[in-house]
Amino acid sequence: MTTLKAESTAIISEVRVKEGDAVSQGAVLLVTELMKMQHEIRSQISGLVQAIHVAPSDEVASGTPLITLLPGDVATEISDASDAERSDLSAYDERMALLEDTARQDAVAKRHTQGGRTARENIADLFDKDSFQEYGALAIAAQRTQRPLEDLTNRTQGDGIICGIGTVNGRRVAAMVVDYMVMAGTQGYNHHRKMDRLIDVATRDSLPIVLFAEGGGGRPNDYDVAPLMSAWLNVTSFSRFAAHKGPKIGIAHGFCFAGNAALFGVCDIRIATKKSWIGMGGPAMIEGGGLGKVAANEIGPSDVQVKTGLLDLLLDDEAAATQATKQILELSLAQTPPDPSLERGESLQNIVPTDRKKAYDMRDAVSAIADPESFLEIGQGFGFGAICGFARVKGRAVGVFANNPLHLGGAIDGDASTKGARFLELCDKWRLPMVTLCDTPGFMVGPDIEEAGQVAKVSRLFVAGSRFSQSLVTVILRKGYGLGAMAMAGGGFSRPVYCCAWPTGEVGAMGLEGAVRLGYRDQLSEIADPKARDIEYRRLVDKLYERGSALNAASLLEFDAVIDPKTTRDVIDKALWSDQAANLKVIN
Repeated sequence: MTTLKAESTAIISEVRVKEGDAVSQGAVLLVTELMKMQHEIRSQISGLVQAIHVAPSDEVASGTPLITLLPGDVATEISDASDAERSDLSAYDERMALLEDTARQDAVAKRHTQGGRTARENIADLFDKDSFQEYGALAIAAQRTQRPLEDLTNRTQGDGIICGIGTVNGRRVAAMVVDYMVMAGTQGYNHHRKMDRLIDVATRDSLPIVLFAEGGGGRPNDYDVAPLMSAWLNVTSFSRFAAHKGPKIGIAHGFCFAGNAALFGVCDIRIATKKSWIGMGGPAMIEGGGLGKVAANEIGPSDVQVKTGLLDLLLDDEAAATQATKQILELSLAQTPPDPSLERGESLQNIVPTDRKKAYDMRDAVSAIADPESFLEIGQGFGFGAICGFARVKGRAVGVFANNPLHLGGAIDGDASTKGARFLELCDKWRLPMVTLCDTPGFMVGPDIEEAGQVAKVSRLFVAGSRFSQSLVTVILRKGYGLGAMAMAGGGFSRPVYCCAWPTGEVGAMGLEGAVRLGYRDQLSEIADPKARDIEYRRLVDKLYERGSALNAASLLEFDAVIDPKTTRDVIDKALWSDQAANLKVIN
Protein backbone atom coordinates (compact mmCIF):
# COMPACT_ATOMS: atom_id res chain seq x y z
CA MET A 1 0.00 0.00 0.00
CA THR A 2 1.05 3.63 -0.59
CA THR A 3 0.09 6.50 1.66
CA LEU A 4 0.07 10.01 0.19
CA LYS A 5 1.23 12.63 2.72
CA ALA A 6 0.98 16.44 2.88
CA GLU A 7 4.09 18.25 1.68
CA SER A 8 3.41 21.42 3.68
CA THR A 9 0.95 23.10 6.00
CA ALA A 10 -2.43 23.53 4.28
CA ILE A 11 -6.20 23.32 4.60
CA ILE A 12 -8.17 20.58 2.89
CA SER A 13 -10.47 22.36 0.48
CA GLU A 14 -12.06 19.43 -1.31
CA VAL A 15 -11.89 15.59 -1.37
CA ARG A 16 -12.80 14.24 -4.81
CA VAL A 17 -12.73 10.46 -4.16
CA LYS A 18 -14.22 8.01 -1.65
CA GLU A 19 -12.99 4.73 -0.24
CA GLY A 20 -13.14 1.90 -2.76
CA ASP A 21 -12.81 4.17 -5.84
CA ALA A 22 -10.53 2.97 -8.61
CA VAL A 23 -8.20 5.77 -9.69
CA SER A 24 -5.75 6.02 -12.56
CA GLN A 25 -2.33 7.60 -12.36
CA GLY A 26 -2.64 11.40 -12.52
CA ALA A 27 -6.21 11.59 -11.25
CA VAL A 28 -7.02 14.42 -8.83
CA LEU A 29 -7.61 12.97 -5.34
CA LEU A 30 -8.11 16.10 -3.28
CA VAL A 31 -7.51 19.86 -3.30
CA THR A 32 -5.62 21.80 -0.66
CA GLU A 33 -5.53 25.56 -0.06
CA LEU A 34 -2.58 27.62 1.08
CA MET A 35 -2.36 31.44 1.08
CA LYS A 36 -5.66 31.67 -0.85
CA MET A 37 -4.26 29.45 -3.61
CA GLN A 38 -5.67 25.99 -4.34
CA HIS A 39 -3.45 23.06 -5.28
CA GLU A 40 -4.59 19.79 -6.85
CA ILE A 41 -3.09 16.66 -5.28
CA ARG A 42 -2.85 13.94 -7.92
CA SER A 43 -2.30 10.19 -7.64
CA GLN A 44 1.16 9.00 -8.61
CA ILE A 45 -0.03 5.41 -9.19
CA SER A 46 -3.08 3.50 -10.39
CA GLY A 47 -5.07 1.50 -7.82
CA LEU A 48 -7.89 1.51 -5.27
CA VAL A 49 -8.55 4.05 -2.54
CA GLN A 50 -8.03 2.07 0.70
CA ALA A 51 -8.48 4.88 3.24
CA ILE A 52 -9.11 8.63 3.42
CA HIS A 53 -7.49 10.21 6.46
CA VAL A 54 -8.74 13.80 6.13
CA ALA A 55 -11.96 15.73 5.47
CA PRO A 56 -12.74 19.16 3.97
CA SER A 57 -11.69 22.09 6.23
CA ASP A 58 -9.12 20.00 8.10
CA GLU A 59 -5.83 21.73 8.79
CA VAL A 60 -2.85 19.52 8.04
CA ALA A 61 0.87 19.84 8.68
CA SER A 62 3.75 18.62 6.60
CA GLY A 63 3.85 14.81 6.69
CA THR A 64 0.18 14.36 7.66
CA PRO A 65 -1.29 11.20 5.97
CA LEU A 66 -3.92 12.13 3.39
CA ILE A 67 -4.98 9.06 1.36
CA THR A 68 -3.84 5.40 1.28
CA LEU A 69 -3.88 3.60 -2.07
CA LEU A 70 -3.66 -0.10 -2.93
CA PRO A 71 -1.64 -0.35 -6.17
CA GLY A 72 -3.20 -2.22 -9.06
CA ASP A 73 -4.34 -2.04 -12.65
CA VAL A 74 -7.67 -0.27 -13.07
CA ALA A 75 -9.83 0.30 -16.08
CA THR A 76 -11.65 3.29 -14.71
CA GLU A 77 -10.62 6.75 -15.95
CA ILE A 78 -11.60 9.79 -13.96
CA SER A 79 -12.14 12.83 -16.16
CA ASP A 80 -10.01 15.88 -15.49
CA ALA A 81 -11.86 19.16 -15.05
CA SER A 82 -9.11 20.86 -17.06
CA ASP A 83 -10.19 18.87 -20.11
CA ALA A 84 -13.61 20.50 -20.08
CA GLU A 85 -14.33 23.58 -22.17
CA ARG A 86 -12.93 26.63 -20.43
CA SER A 87 -15.51 29.33 -19.95
CA ASP A 88 -12.82 31.97 -19.36
CA LEU A 89 -11.26 31.37 -22.78
CA SER A 90 -14.65 31.37 -24.43
CA ALA A 91 -15.46 34.73 -22.88
CA TYR A 92 -12.08 36.05 -24.03
CA ASP A 93 -12.62 34.86 -27.59
CA GLU A 94 -16.09 36.44 -27.70
CA ARG A 95 -14.81 39.74 -26.34
CA MET A 96 -11.87 39.95 -28.74
CA ALA A 97 -14.11 39.08 -31.69
CA LEU A 98 -16.02 42.32 -31.08
CA LEU A 99 -12.89 44.26 -32.02
CA GLU A 100 -12.70 42.81 -35.52
CA ASP A 101 -14.29 44.37 -38.58
CA THR A 102 -16.41 41.23 -39.01
CA ALA A 103 -18.35 42.24 -35.89
CA ARG A 104 -19.51 45.45 -37.61
CA GLN A 105 -20.24 44.39 -41.15
CA ASP A 106 -22.89 47.04 -41.81
CA ALA A 107 -20.59 49.85 -40.65
CA VAL A 108 -17.73 48.43 -42.70
CA ALA A 109 -19.90 48.22 -45.81
CA LYS A 110 -20.95 51.85 -45.34
CA ARG A 111 -17.35 52.88 -44.90
CA HIS A 112 -16.31 51.15 -48.11
CA THR A 113 -19.24 52.65 -49.99
CA GLN A 114 -18.03 56.10 -49.00
CA GLY A 115 -14.55 55.32 -50.36
CA GLY A 116 -12.83 54.87 -47.00
CA ARG A 117 -11.02 52.07 -45.23
CA THR A 118 -11.48 50.85 -41.69
CA ALA A 119 -8.94 51.62 -38.99
CA ARG A 120 -7.81 48.00 -38.90
CA GLU A 121 -7.44 47.91 -42.68
CA ASN A 122 -5.12 50.91 -42.47
CA ILE A 123 -3.11 49.22 -39.72
CA ALA A 124 -2.79 46.02 -41.76
CA ASP A 125 -1.55 48.01 -44.75
CA LEU A 126 0.95 50.12 -42.80
CA PHE A 127 2.67 47.49 -40.68
CA ASP A 128 4.65 44.39 -41.51
CA LYS A 129 2.50 41.25 -41.28
CA ASP A 130 1.75 40.12 -37.69
CA SER A 131 4.07 42.78 -36.21
CA PHE A 132 1.44 45.09 -34.68
CA GLN A 133 1.04 44.89 -30.89
CA GLU A 134 -2.02 46.74 -29.63
CA TYR A 135 -2.32 48.80 -26.45
CA GLY A 136 -5.63 49.23 -24.61
CA ALA A 137 -7.74 47.24 -27.07
CA LEU A 138 -10.46 46.45 -24.51
CA ALA A 139 -11.14 50.08 -23.55
CA ILE A 140 -14.70 51.30 -23.92
CA ALA A 141 -16.36 54.70 -23.54
CA ALA A 142 -16.50 56.06 -19.99
CA GLN A 143 -20.28 55.81 -19.90
CA ARG A 144 -20.94 52.79 -17.67
CA THR A 145 -23.14 54.80 -15.31
CA GLN A 146 -25.63 55.55 -18.08
CA ARG A 147 -25.36 52.74 -20.62
CA PRO A 148 -25.40 48.93 -20.31
CA LEU A 149 -21.98 47.31 -20.37
CA GLU A 150 -23.02 45.03 -23.23
CA ASP A 151 -24.00 48.06 -25.31
CA LEU A 152 -20.65 49.73 -24.65
CA THR A 153 -18.61 46.65 -25.54
CA ASN A 154 -20.61 46.17 -28.74
CA ARG A 155 -20.57 49.79 -29.91
CA THR A 156 -17.61 51.69 -28.39
CA GLN A 157 -14.72 49.36 -29.19
CA GLY A 158 -11.36 50.78 -28.09
CA ASP A 159 -13.13 54.05 -27.22
CA GLY A 160 -12.71 55.07 -30.84
CA ILE A 161 -8.95 54.76 -31.30
CA ILE A 162 -6.54 51.91 -31.98
CA CYS A 163 -3.06 52.38 -30.53
CA GLY A 164 -0.03 50.16 -30.85
CA ILE A 165 3.51 49.51 -32.05
CA GLY A 166 4.76 47.37 -34.90
CA THR A 167 7.37 47.37 -37.62
CA VAL A 168 7.33 49.09 -41.00
CA ASN A 169 9.93 47.46 -43.25
CA GLY A 170 11.58 46.22 -40.08
CA ARG A 171 11.62 49.57 -38.28
CA ARG A 172 9.64 50.00 -35.04
CA VAL A 173 6.86 52.55 -35.44
CA ALA A 174 3.99 53.63 -33.18
CA ALA A 175 0.54 54.40 -34.55
CA MET A 176 -2.65 56.03 -33.30
CA VAL A 177 -5.52 55.28 -35.66
CA VAL A 178 -8.84 56.96 -35.02
CA ASP A 179 -11.79 54.61 -35.59
CA TYR A 180 -14.46 56.78 -37.18
CA MET A 181 -16.96 53.92 -36.96
CA VAL A 182 -17.00 54.42 -33.18
CA MET A 183 -18.91 57.54 -32.15
CA ALA A 184 -17.74 59.43 -35.25
CA GLY A 185 -14.13 59.51 -34.06
CA THR A 186 -14.83 61.81 -31.12
CA GLN A 187 -12.27 61.89 -28.32
CA GLY A 188 -13.32 60.42 -24.99
CA TYR A 189 -11.66 60.03 -21.60
CA ASN A 190 -10.19 56.58 -22.28
CA HIS A 191 -9.41 57.60 -25.87
CA HIS A 192 -7.01 60.22 -24.49
CA ARG A 193 -5.58 57.87 -21.86
CA LYS A 194 -4.65 55.42 -24.61
CA MET A 195 -2.98 58.17 -26.61
CA ASP A 196 -0.99 59.36 -23.61
CA ARG A 197 0.21 55.85 -22.86
CA LEU A 198 1.39 55.27 -26.43
CA ILE A 199 3.07 58.68 -26.69
CA ASP A 200 4.97 57.96 -23.47
CA VAL A 201 6.24 54.64 -24.81
CA ALA A 202 7.14 56.15 -28.20
CA THR A 203 8.99 59.01 -26.52
CA ARG A 204 10.92 56.65 -24.27
CA ASP A 205 11.99 54.50 -27.22
CA SER A 206 12.43 57.40 -29.72
CA LEU A 207 9.88 55.96 -32.12
CA PRO A 208 8.12 57.72 -35.00
CA ILE A 209 4.37 58.13 -34.52
CA VAL A 210 1.87 57.82 -37.36
CA LEU A 211 -1.50 59.44 -36.69
CA PHE A 212 -4.60 58.61 -38.75
CA ALA A 213 -6.80 61.57 -37.82
CA GLU A 214 -10.51 61.63 -38.50
CA GLY A 215 -13.50 62.81 -36.51
CA GLY A 216 -14.32 65.61 -34.14
CA GLY A 217 -13.08 66.87 -30.82
CA GLY A 218 -13.85 66.13 -27.20
CA ARG A 219 -16.88 64.01 -26.36
CA PRO A 220 -19.15 65.80 -23.84
CA ASN A 221 -21.17 62.78 -22.70
CA ASP A 222 -18.58 60.58 -20.95
CA TYR A 223 -20.84 60.48 -17.91
CA ASP A 224 -18.49 58.47 -15.69
CA VAL A 225 -15.99 61.32 -15.42
CA ALA A 226 -18.31 64.28 -16.03
CA PRO A 227 -18.59 65.15 -12.30
CA LEU A 228 -14.79 65.27 -12.07
CA MET A 229 -14.07 67.43 -15.14
CA SER A 230 -16.03 70.54 -15.97
CA ALA A 231 -14.21 71.77 -19.07
CA TRP A 232 -11.72 69.03 -20.04
CA LEU A 233 -8.95 71.62 -20.37
CA ASN A 234 -6.39 69.57 -18.47
CA VAL A 235 -6.16 66.84 -21.12
CA THR A 236 -2.46 66.21 -21.76
CA SER A 237 -2.55 64.44 -25.15
CA PHE A 238 -2.08 67.61 -27.17
CA SER A 239 0.97 68.89 -25.32
CA ARG A 240 2.54 65.43 -25.13
CA PHE A 241 2.09 64.81 -28.83
CA ALA A 242 3.41 68.25 -29.76
CA ALA A 243 6.44 67.76 -27.51
CA HIS A 244 7.28 64.33 -28.93
CA LYS A 245 10.69 64.73 -30.58
CA GLY A 246 10.47 61.72 -32.84
CA PRO A 247 8.98 62.03 -36.32
CA LYS A 248 5.24 62.63 -36.42
CA ILE A 249 3.39 61.83 -39.65
CA GLY A 250 -0.31 62.66 -39.88
CA ILE A 251 -2.86 61.27 -42.33
CA ALA A 252 -6.25 62.99 -42.53
CA HIS A 253 -9.28 61.50 -44.24
CA GLY A 254 -12.94 62.42 -44.10
CA PHE A 255 -14.06 65.04 -41.59
CA CYS A 256 -11.20 66.11 -39.33
CA PHE A 257 -12.23 68.85 -36.94
CA ALA A 258 -11.35 70.37 -33.55
CA GLY A 259 -9.16 68.04 -31.46
CA ASN A 260 -8.36 65.76 -34.36
CA ALA A 261 -7.37 68.76 -36.48
CA ALA A 262 -5.17 70.13 -33.70
CA LEU A 263 -3.28 66.84 -33.42
CA PHE A 264 -2.96 66.63 -37.20
CA GLY A 265 -1.64 70.19 -37.33
CA VAL A 266 1.37 69.53 -35.08
CA CYS A 267 2.61 66.64 -37.23
CA ASP A 268 5.94 67.11 -38.99
CA ILE A 269 4.52 65.80 -42.26
CA ARG A 270 0.81 66.25 -43.00
CA ILE A 271 -0.82 64.05 -45.62
CA ALA A 272 -4.48 64.20 -46.62
CA THR A 273 -6.77 62.45 -49.04
CA LYS A 274 -8.83 64.31 -51.59
CA LYS A 275 -11.91 63.32 -49.58
CA SER A 276 -10.87 65.26 -46.50
CA TRP A 277 -12.15 68.35 -44.74
CA ILE A 278 -9.97 69.85 -42.00
CA GLY A 279 -10.85 72.68 -39.65
CA MET A 280 -10.45 73.87 -36.07
CA GLY A 281 -14.22 73.75 -35.63
CA GLY A 282 -16.96 71.58 -37.08
CA PRO A 283 -20.54 72.58 -37.93
CA ALA A 284 -21.78 72.35 -34.32
CA MET A 285 -19.01 74.57 -32.99
CA ILE A 286 -19.53 77.12 -35.76
CA GLU A 287 -23.26 77.27 -35.13
CA GLY A 288 -22.71 77.37 -31.36
CA GLY A 289 -20.46 80.38 -31.82
CA GLY A 290 -23.24 82.25 -33.55
CA LEU A 291 -21.58 82.06 -36.95
CA GLY A 292 -24.44 80.43 -38.78
CA LYS A 293 -25.13 76.98 -40.14
CA VAL A 294 -22.66 75.37 -42.51
CA ALA A 295 -22.31 71.89 -43.93
CA ALA A 296 -19.33 69.80 -42.87
CA ASN A 297 -18.07 69.59 -46.46
CA GLU A 298 -17.87 73.39 -46.62
CA ILE A 299 -15.19 73.52 -43.92
CA GLY A 300 -11.53 73.28 -44.94
CA PRO A 301 -11.81 71.09 -48.04
CA SER A 302 -8.55 69.54 -49.21
CA ASP A 303 -8.21 71.75 -52.29
CA VAL A 304 -8.26 74.79 -50.00
CA GLN A 305 -5.97 73.38 -47.33
CA VAL A 306 -3.29 72.45 -49.84
CA LYS A 307 -3.11 76.14 -50.83
CA THR A 308 -2.81 77.30 -47.22
CA GLY A 309 0.34 75.23 -46.75
CA LEU A 310 -1.27 72.92 -44.20
CA LEU A 311 -0.88 69.86 -46.43
CA ASP A 312 2.47 68.50 -47.49
CA LEU A 313 0.93 65.79 -49.66
CA LEU A 314 -2.55 65.54 -51.16
CA LEU A 315 -3.26 62.03 -52.41
CA ASP A 316 -6.18 60.12 -53.83
CA ASP A 317 -7.02 57.87 -50.91
CA GLU A 318 -5.84 56.23 -47.69
CA ALA A 319 -3.96 53.53 -49.58
CA ALA A 320 -1.83 56.13 -51.39
CA ALA A 321 -1.35 58.07 -48.15
CA THR A 322 -0.18 54.93 -46.35
CA GLN A 323 2.26 54.12 -49.14
CA ALA A 324 3.72 57.65 -48.98
CA THR A 325 4.08 57.27 -45.21
CA LYS A 326 6.06 54.08 -45.71
CA GLN A 327 8.32 55.86 -48.19
CA ILE A 328 9.01 58.65 -45.71
CA LEU A 329 9.70 56.19 -42.89
CA GLU A 330 12.22 54.44 -45.14
CA LEU A 331 14.42 57.57 -45.10
CA SER A 332 16.15 56.12 -42.05
CA LEU A 333 17.07 52.87 -43.78
CA ALA A 334 20.45 52.38 -45.41
CA GLN A 335 20.15 51.22 -49.01
CA THR A 336 22.50 49.73 -51.55
CA PRO A 337 23.61 52.41 -54.03
CA PRO A 338 21.64 52.30 -57.27
CA ASP A 339 22.75 50.45 -60.38
CA PRO A 340 25.53 52.50 -62.09
CA SER A 341 23.87 51.79 -65.43
CA LEU A 342 21.04 54.07 -64.31
CA GLU A 343 23.31 57.11 -63.94
CA ARG A 344 22.02 60.09 -65.91
CA GLY A 345 24.92 62.51 -65.67
CA GLU A 346 24.90 63.46 -69.33
CA SER A 347 21.31 64.71 -69.06
CA LEU A 348 22.34 67.18 -66.36
CA GLN A 349 24.55 69.02 -68.87
CA ASN A 350 21.52 70.00 -70.94
CA ILE A 351 19.08 71.16 -68.23
CA VAL A 352 20.12 74.81 -67.97
CA PRO A 353 19.71 76.52 -71.38
CA THR A 354 22.65 78.30 -72.98
CA ASP A 355 20.41 81.39 -73.25
CA ARG A 356 20.67 82.73 -69.69
CA LYS A 357 17.28 84.43 -69.99
CA LYS A 358 15.43 81.27 -70.94
CA ALA A 359 13.45 79.55 -68.18
CA TYR A 360 13.69 75.83 -67.44
CA ASP A 361 12.06 73.33 -65.09
CA MET A 362 14.09 72.88 -61.90
CA ARG A 363 12.25 69.62 -61.23
CA ASP A 364 14.12 68.12 -64.18
CA ALA A 365 17.37 68.90 -62.39
CA VAL A 366 16.10 67.47 -59.10
CA SER A 367 14.95 64.25 -60.77
CA ALA A 368 18.27 63.82 -62.56
CA ILE A 369 20.32 64.45 -59.43
CA ALA A 370 18.21 62.10 -57.28
CA ASP A 371 18.25 58.33 -57.56
CA PRO A 372 15.58 57.14 -60.04
CA GLU A 373 12.03 57.37 -58.66
CA SER A 374 13.29 58.46 -55.24
CA PHE A 375 12.18 62.11 -55.10
CA LEU A 376 9.06 62.73 -53.02
CA GLU A 377 8.04 66.37 -53.27
CA ILE A 378 6.00 67.92 -50.47
CA GLY A 379 3.95 71.11 -50.36
CA GLN A 380 3.44 71.45 -54.11
CA GLY A 381 0.28 73.53 -53.66
CA PHE A 382 1.91 76.25 -51.57
CA GLY A 383 4.99 78.45 -51.82
CA PHE A 384 5.47 77.81 -55.54
CA GLY A 385 8.86 79.55 -55.56
CA ALA A 386 10.36 76.75 -53.44
CA ILE A 387 10.66 73.08 -54.38
CA CYS A 388 11.09 70.88 -51.31
CA GLY A 389 11.16 67.14 -50.85
CA PHE A 390 12.98 63.99 -49.87
CA ALA A 391 15.27 62.02 -52.15
CA ARG A 392 18.21 59.67 -52.27
CA VAL A 393 21.53 60.48 -53.88
CA LYS A 394 23.76 57.43 -54.37
CA GLY A 395 21.51 55.63 -51.91
CA ARG A 396 21.82 58.29 -49.19
CA ALA A 397 18.66 59.98 -47.91
CA VAL A 398 18.72 63.78 -48.23
CA GLY A 399 16.40 66.75 -48.17
CA VAL A 400 16.27 68.81 -51.37
CA PHE A 401 15.45 72.54 -51.35
CA ALA A 402 15.50 74.30 -54.72
CA ASN A 403 14.40 77.55 -56.33
CA ASN A 404 11.76 77.48 -59.05
CA PRO A 405 12.76 79.59 -62.09
CA LEU A 406 9.26 79.07 -63.54
CA HIS A 407 7.76 81.16 -60.71
CA LEU A 408 8.77 84.82 -60.39
CA GLY A 409 11.98 83.99 -62.24
CA GLY A 410 13.18 82.12 -59.15
CA ALA A 411 12.75 85.07 -56.80
CA ILE A 412 11.93 84.07 -53.21
CA ASP A 413 8.66 85.45 -51.86
CA GLY A 414 7.18 85.11 -48.38
CA ASP A 415 5.42 81.80 -48.95
CA ALA A 416 8.53 80.24 -50.47
CA SER A 417 10.56 81.45 -47.49
CA THR A 418 8.05 80.01 -45.02
CA LYS A 419 8.01 76.70 -46.85
CA GLY A 420 11.79 76.50 -47.15
CA ALA A 421 12.39 77.44 -43.51
CA ARG A 422 9.95 74.82 -42.26
CA PHE A 423 11.62 72.20 -44.44
CA LEU A 424 15.08 73.09 -43.14
CA GLU A 425 13.79 72.77 -39.58
CA LEU A 426 12.20 69.43 -40.37
CA CYS A 427 15.33 67.96 -41.96
CA ASP A 428 17.42 69.19 -39.06
CA LYS A 429 15.06 67.51 -36.61
CA TRP A 430 15.14 64.27 -38.62
CA ARG A 431 18.94 64.50 -39.01
CA LEU A 432 18.80 64.59 -42.79
CA PRO A 433 21.60 66.30 -44.74
CA MET A 434 20.41 68.96 -47.15
CA VAL A 435 21.12 69.65 -50.81
CA THR A 436 20.10 73.13 -51.99
CA LEU A 437 19.89 73.96 -55.69
CA CYS A 438 20.25 77.69 -56.18
CA ASP A 439 18.91 79.70 -59.10
CA THR A 440 17.50 82.93 -57.72
CA PRO A 441 17.77 86.65 -58.47
CA GLY A 442 17.23 87.18 -54.73
CA PHE A 443 14.28 87.93 -52.48
CA MET A 444 11.18 89.36 -54.15
CA VAL A 445 10.80 93.10 -53.58
CA GLY A 446 8.15 95.76 -54.07
CA PRO A 447 5.35 97.55 -52.17
CA ASP A 448 2.85 94.72 -52.62
CA ILE A 449 5.21 92.04 -51.39
CA GLU A 450 6.08 94.10 -48.32
CA GLU A 451 2.39 94.39 -47.43
CA ALA A 452 2.41 90.59 -47.22
CA GLY A 453 5.08 90.65 -44.48
CA GLN A 454 8.11 89.89 -46.63
CA VAL A 455 10.79 90.92 -44.13
CA ALA A 456 9.39 88.80 -41.31
CA LYS A 457 8.97 85.77 -43.55
CA VAL A 458 12.33 85.82 -45.32
CA SER A 459 14.12 86.41 -42.05
CA ARG A 460 12.81 83.05 -40.85
CA LEU A 461 14.77 81.42 -43.68
CA PHE A 462 18.00 82.89 -42.32
CA VAL A 463 17.13 81.77 -38.80
CA ALA A 464 16.42 78.21 -39.98
CA GLY A 465 19.70 78.14 -41.92
CA SER A 466 21.72 79.36 -38.96
CA ARG A 467 20.27 76.65 -36.74
CA PHE A 468 20.59 73.84 -39.27
CA SER A 469 23.07 71.40 -37.73
CA GLN A 470 23.35 68.77 -40.47
CA SER A 471 25.65 68.74 -43.49
CA LEU A 472 24.55 71.05 -46.29
CA VAL A 473 25.69 71.09 -49.93
CA THR A 474 24.79 73.98 -52.24
CA VAL A 475 24.91 73.77 -56.03
CA ILE A 476 24.46 77.03 -57.98
CA LEU A 477 22.87 76.10 -61.29
CA ARG A 478 22.56 79.62 -62.69
CA LYS A 479 21.69 82.74 -60.69
CA GLY A 480 23.07 83.26 -57.21
CA TYR A 481 22.26 86.86 -56.35
CA GLY A 482 22.11 88.79 -53.13
CA LEU A 483 20.55 87.86 -49.82
CA GLY A 484 18.30 85.27 -51.46
CA ALA A 485 21.29 83.25 -52.69
CA MET A 486 22.91 83.52 -49.28
CA ALA A 487 19.74 82.19 -47.65
CA MET A 488 19.70 79.25 -50.08
CA ALA A 489 23.20 78.38 -48.83
CA GLY A 490 22.16 78.41 -45.19
CA GLY A 491 23.25 82.03 -44.62
CA GLY A 492 26.25 82.51 -46.91
CA PHE A 493 28.44 80.67 -49.43
CA SER A 494 30.90 79.75 -46.67
CA ARG A 495 28.18 77.99 -44.67
CA PRO A 496 27.77 74.73 -46.67
CA VAL A 497 30.17 71.83 -46.24
CA TYR A 498 30.63 72.25 -50.01
CA CYS A 499 29.42 75.08 -52.21
CA CYS A 500 29.87 74.74 -55.95
CA ALA A 501 28.48 75.99 -59.25
CA TRP A 502 27.83 74.70 -62.70
CA PRO A 503 29.61 76.57 -65.53
CA THR A 504 26.29 78.36 -66.18
CA GLY A 505 26.44 79.88 -62.69
CA GLU A 506 26.60 83.61 -62.11
CA VAL A 507 26.78 85.47 -58.82
CA GLY A 508 26.45 89.02 -57.64
CA ALA A 509 25.38 91.21 -54.75
CA MET A 510 22.15 91.85 -56.67
CA GLY A 511 20.74 91.39 -60.16
CA LEU A 512 23.47 92.55 -62.49
CA GLU A 513 21.25 94.78 -64.64
CA GLY A 514 19.97 96.47 -61.51
CA ALA A 515 23.49 96.75 -60.14
CA VAL A 516 24.55 98.65 -63.28
CA ARG A 517 21.56 100.98 -63.15
CA LEU A 518 22.18 101.69 -59.49
CA GLY A 519 25.98 101.75 -59.38
CA TYR A 520 26.55 103.61 -62.63
CA ARG A 521 23.53 105.91 -62.55
CA ASP A 522 25.50 109.15 -62.64
CA GLN A 523 27.91 107.89 -65.30
CA LEU A 524 25.07 106.78 -67.58
CA SER A 525 23.05 109.97 -67.01
CA GLU A 526 25.94 112.03 -68.36
CA ILE A 527 25.62 110.35 -71.79
CA ALA A 528 23.09 112.42 -73.71
CA ASP A 529 22.72 110.17 -76.75
CA PRO A 530 20.23 107.38 -75.87
CA LYS A 531 21.88 104.92 -78.28
CA ALA A 532 25.34 105.59 -76.88
CA ARG A 533 23.95 105.35 -73.34
CA ASP A 534 22.45 101.94 -74.16
CA ILE A 535 25.74 100.70 -75.63
CA GLU A 536 27.60 101.78 -72.48
CA TYR A 537 24.95 100.16 -70.29
CA ARG A 538 25.31 96.84 -72.12
CA ARG A 539 29.10 97.05 -71.91
CA LEU A 540 28.93 97.54 -68.16
CA VAL A 541 26.44 94.66 -67.79
CA ASP A 542 28.66 92.35 -69.81
CA LYS A 543 31.60 93.39 -67.67
CA LEU A 544 29.70 92.49 -64.50
CA TYR A 545 28.60 89.19 -66.03
CA GLU A 546 32.20 88.34 -66.78
CA ARG A 547 33.20 89.27 -63.26
CA GLY A 548 30.31 87.31 -61.72
CA SER A 549 30.66 84.24 -63.92
CA ALA A 550 31.15 80.96 -62.13
CA LEU A 551 34.72 80.50 -63.34
CA ASN A 552 35.82 83.99 -62.31
CA ALA A 553 33.96 83.95 -58.99
CA ALA A 554 35.53 80.59 -58.08
CA SER A 555 38.97 81.99 -58.87
CA LEU A 556 38.25 84.68 -56.27
CA LEU A 557 37.14 81.97 -53.80
CA GLU A 558 33.54 83.13 -53.66
CA PHE A 559 32.68 79.43 -53.39
CA ASP A 560 34.55 76.12 -53.45
CA ALA A 561 34.44 74.87 -57.05
CA VAL A 562 32.97 74.87 -60.53
CA ILE A 563 31.88 71.37 -61.51
CA ASP A 564 30.78 69.58 -64.65
CA PRO A 565 27.00 69.11 -64.25
CA LYS A 566 27.29 65.41 -65.07
CA THR A 567 29.44 64.90 -61.94
CA THR A 568 26.90 66.51 -59.59
CA ARG A 569 25.78 63.25 -57.99
CA ASP A 570 29.37 62.21 -57.30
CA VAL A 571 30.21 65.64 -55.91
CA ILE A 572 27.26 65.53 -53.49
CA ASP A 573 28.09 61.96 -52.48
CA LYS A 574 31.72 62.82 -51.66
CA ALA A 575 30.74 65.98 -49.78
CA LEU A 576 28.35 64.01 -47.58
CA TRP A 577 30.62 61.04 -46.90
CA SER A 578 30.74 61.91 -43.18
CA ASP A 579 27.00 61.29 -42.99
CA GLN A 580 27.33 57.70 -44.17
CA ALA A 581 27.26 56.16 -40.69
CA ALA A 582 24.78 58.66 -39.33
CA ASN A 583 22.41 57.81 -42.17
CA LEU A 584 21.59 54.53 -40.45
CA LYS A 585 19.74 56.53 -37.77
CA VAL A 586 18.55 59.45 -39.83
CA ILE A 587 15.15 60.13 -38.31
CA ASN A 588 15.23 58.22 -35.05
